[in-house]
Amino acid sequence: MSFASVILALVTLQRLGELVLSRRNTARLLAQGAIEVGADHYPLIVLVHAGWLIALWIFGRDQDVNLAALAAFLVLQGLRLWILAALGPRWTTRIIVLAGAPLVASGPYRYFPHPNYAVVVGEIALLPLALHLPALALIFTVLNLAVLAVRIRAETRALSVSAWPRISTP
Repeated sequence: MSFASVILALVTLQRLGELVLSRRNTARLLAQGAIEVGADHYPLIVLVHAGWLIALWIFGRDQDVNLAALAAFLVLQGLRLWILAALGPRWTTRIIVLAGAPLVASGPYRYFPHPNYAVVVGEIALLPLALHLPALALIFTVLNLAVLAVRIRAETRALSVSAWPRISTP
């Protein structure tokens, strides 16, 4: 097994683990009365991310590894963990809004409104570059930026609604 395949296996396992965590957090939030916003564009996000990973497996599994790009990718993994820790049980891959819940303003959210998306932009570019696949880096960066434009608008609108007072139920 090549070093590139080991890296891709670890990234694949990480992403699968995040999907499990996301589903668990989403279920808890929905049970607390949260609602999902922007579900119509979610399949596009899944398609871009799955396509990125599949393309990396197809074209990158036997590539040499650029250690500088890999090191930068690993730094982003540290930032990803910081984001997960800051959001805690509110982290999901979907836009889930719990009315009346305060916005997270700790961790990287103190400094930047959408740090998770900044990390994802970097990851989508850096991992293909680490595997000497600049065309994949460019293609998937453009696709990701297109879906993020939709996603960030939907999330910004949803978060402004989350500041509304919680509606009491009988």
